[in-house]
Amino acid sequence: MTENPPPFRDPGLPPDKRVDDLLARLTTDERVALLHQFTPPVERLGIAAFRTGQEALHGVAWMGPATVFPQAVGLGATWHDDLLRRVGEAVGTEARAMRARDDRVGLNLWAPTVNLLRHPLWGRNEEGYAEDPHLTSALAVAYTHGLRGDHPTRWRTAPVLKHWLAHNNETHRDTSNSSVRPRVLHEYDLRAFRAAVEAGAVAGVMPAYNLVNGRPNHVSPYLREQLRRWTDEELLVCSDAGAPSNLVDSEKYFDSHEEAVAAALVAGVDSFTDHGTDPTVIVGRIQRALRAGLLTEADIDAAVRRQLSVRLRLGEFDPDGGPYGAVSPDDIDAPAHRELALEAAEQAVVLLKNDDALLPLAEGTRIAVVGLLADECKTDWYSGTLIHRSTPLDGLRDRFGADRVVFAEGADRVRLKCAAGWLRVPAPSGPAGRAPGAVGALDPALLAGRTDLPPLTVCEDPADATEFALVDWGEGAWTLRAADGRYLSVADDGFVRASADRPGGWVVQETFGLVEHGKGCLIKHAGTGGYVSVAAGAVKVAAEKELFTVEVLERGEDAVARAAADADAVVVVAGNDPHINGRETEDRTTLALPPHQERLWRAARAANPRTALVLTSSYPYAVADAHAELPALLWTAHGGQAAGTALARVLAGDVSPAGRLPQTWYAADADLPDLLDYDIIGSRQTYLYADPHAADRRPLYPFGHGLSYSSFAYEDLTAAREGDVLRAAFTVTNTGSSAADEVAQLYVRPPRNAAAGLTLPDRQLVAHRRVHLATRESCRLEFELPLSKLEFWDVRHDRWALAPGTYDLLAGASSHDIRLTAPIGLGGAPIAVRPTRRDGLAATGYDTQSGTEIVDRTRTTGDAVRAVRDGSGELLFCACDFEAGVTGVSVEAAGEGAVDLIAGSTATTVTVPPTGGRYDYARHGAVFAASGVRDLRVRLRGAVRLARITFTAGEEGEGTA
Repeated sequence: MTENPPPFRDPGLPPDKRVDDLLARLTTDERVALLHQFTPPVERLGIAAFRTGQEALHGVAWMGPATVFPQAVGLGATWHDDLLRRVGEAVGTEARAMRARDDRVGLNLWAPTVNLLRHPLWGRNEEGYAEDPHLTSALAVAYTHGLRGDHPTRWRTAPVLKHWLAHNNETHRDTSNSSVRPRVLHEYDLRAFRAAVEAGAVAGVMPAYNLVNGRPNHVSPYLREQLRRWTDEELLVCSDAGAPSNLVDSEKYFDSHEEAVAAALVAGVDSFTDHGTDPTVIVGRIQRALRAGLLTEADIDAAVRRQLSVRLRLGEFDPDGGPYGAVSPDDIDAPAHRELALEAAEQAVVLLKNDDALLPLAEGTRIAVVGLLADECKTDWYSGTLIHRSTPLDGLRDRFGADRVVFAEGADRVRLKCAAGWLRVPAPSGPAGRAPGAVGALDPALLAGRTDLPPLTVCEDPADATEFALVDWGEGAWTLRAADGRYLSVADDGFVRASADRPGGWVVQETFGLVEHGKGCLIKHAGTGGYVSVAAGAVKVAAEKELFTVEVLERGEDAVARAAADADAVVVVAGNDPHINGRETEDRTTLALPPHQERLWRAARAANPRTALVLTSSYPYAVADAHAELPALLWTAHGGQAAGTALARVLAGDVSPAGRLPQTWYAADADLPDLLDYDIIGSRQTYLYADPHAADRRPLYPFGHGLSYSSFAYEDLTAAREGDVLRAAFTVTNTGSSAADEVAQLYVRPPRNAAAGLTLPDRQLVAHRRVHLATRESCRLEFELPLSKLEFWDVRHDRWALAPGTYDLLAGASSHDIRLTAPIGLGGAPIAVRPTRRDGLAATGYDTQSGTEIVDRTRTTGDAVRAVRDGSGELLFCACDFEAGVTGVSVEAAGEGAVDLIAGSTATTVTVPPTGGRYDYARHGAVFAASGVRDLRVRLRGAVRLARITFTAGEEGEGTA
């Protein structure tokens, strides 16, 4: 007699009832065990082990061979929603297929990253899509839909958005505070997450390491107050690696780890990624917190329910594994996925400049392809293992013929000498093999360097010395590569070997600094901080410093010049190595192209004016000189496995470039705001708030910029309001001589001076469409825009509002290349004055600020403002309505200092004596007489933390409470 399966395994029952049944069968200890990233099996119920978290930004990462698509910022440059959906489908399918052969592969995918590319020096720029919330959220919706699949109740994979919230710096990333005023929070940072969640294709989010408004993201009230209100689905919140421990260890936010895990769990964290694959530490902390009354079983059940809900949607508890359970190993590296990788790489190429019709290159052109990245197909920290690899050199040789293409890398060729002799790479004693454990590591950060090869030695005869390729990657990072292609690296034993196929790892062991010292230099190893030295005939790193002489056999620019001189055209391929300078844990310090690569393009240009510069990079550069001196420039992110073929097809004109910049390219470092300044409104960041009248700060290339080999006309822009929807349309025609894609962009410019003190975007992207048009073909593009997309967060009344007045619709090919304009009145209600006498003022509800930051009112909820610049700062509140009059003011504040209030000719100072701790708030008052509608300036002096200001009439509230 067959036993009936338990209700949680019955696909015919409602999901909630299935989860209820399974939850009820679990013991408290079993439930607690499910809260770590690596959950153990519950064998008595036939429940398998489960892992939250599988990296999949542009392909399945870390788990071995997989299709590798362009970096996320490159996918962002395609501006192509449907392409992102198809890439998501391919990545989700390969994740399923890889899990079928390796159960370490997870189906809870930590992708995409929707942090906005606010600042181009952010080390993880490569992971985001765009600086704009509309474009970012549109692409995130598409990618997550592809990952999720189109079944109504079962999911191919369960995507998690990273990194909640306002996270754009690696510098002090676990202790820095992102001060995010309410308007920036609602209009910018939250918008990037919201659309994907509301679209129903997101399983959860991952909080970021940083603090927002003084409170760590892992105890953020916004998880409850915002995220979980956007959908009826259960959302799984997965901590970032080690972040729960950071709450105590680095952030010092809680005194004990038990308090920290309890607070995170109550705030909404459901899965704790901490202490690697060992769950015992986190499980122990949760159990102790439960016994201490810091948690209730209901808190634990809520988190477990969310995880079980996701696992049920993945089909885990269905008898047949669900509709996505049937997969084949052939789904990995499928021919369709290879074609898609090529299509994505082609669509990601952005043509920045093309004067003198240098591009496309004609058939039969003799090409010199030069530069440090000319024969490279680089991967990044979140790449899979390449199955196929195409470099620009490969692509150009395949397209134009090997006899028509010459190559010069441009590395400096050097020998190194110290007191003991010349450095030499000895031959291996046995056959060279692969680095142990190099494929399929759950955490590549744990991979050790190779010790199976002999260390470098020294020799007396320079003829026996090894010739190294020396490259300066900028910002003090150099690499040395031996003749066999292996990079010098340092393993745990401290010896220097030519052992690495490429730079990589969590701590890169292949970069060195050349520090001038006397008549030579010291060679400092970046990974350990030690110096290269010789002991007992072997080369290692140690505290002792040894002087080296670098003998230059050939400068890279000389080789480049020779190759360029005899060519019909030169293609210089420059850019970054994603593991060096500007990566996770490391922000860049400059937009400048490294000096070594500056030398190379200048040498090529001097030898042959017909030179194109291709920037292959994870981020923008400031290349004003190259723009002025070279006829053609292109940019592409690292394009994955098909990067070289794609670039060659674009250069040859087989494909007309149609990528568009997903972020502003600034002309110089001086144009950048401070990296830690998150107030994009106050400091006029991104194309949204950049001052259009500041001629000295015009970007080198604006947001949305990108040229084509064809030309396009824009005509007949129409716009009409229908209820709560704005309908707009215009026609695009290919007026050129070749078929090509065009990326049509629709912006809205809100009314100017809608209210005193209100700064709205100069222009705001509200729609885009990438279309393919044959020669002379036209397409009518129609857009339906909810008016909510045009609203701003009204800090006077804590609500969304539509600014009254006339809006301009701007249609064109970039944020600056506007072809059509149409005005339309949208009739928003007048923005009312602040009900200041009635409601008072929240300190964070200011219109403008200077020298302040937002901090936490308590550890769990609420905000306050404090001064940061020399202990003084100022807030401006416009249009404060004091009605018939007020006679007193009271401030709710903690700390110690003073609060000055100025409204016209009325001014007063409220002294705040020491209140105790930073969360010990008290009310302090003073006489303050004002009436009517006035602007109010509030100055903070000292260590005061201001939460709220209230006003009173008569004698009530005056003095200190």
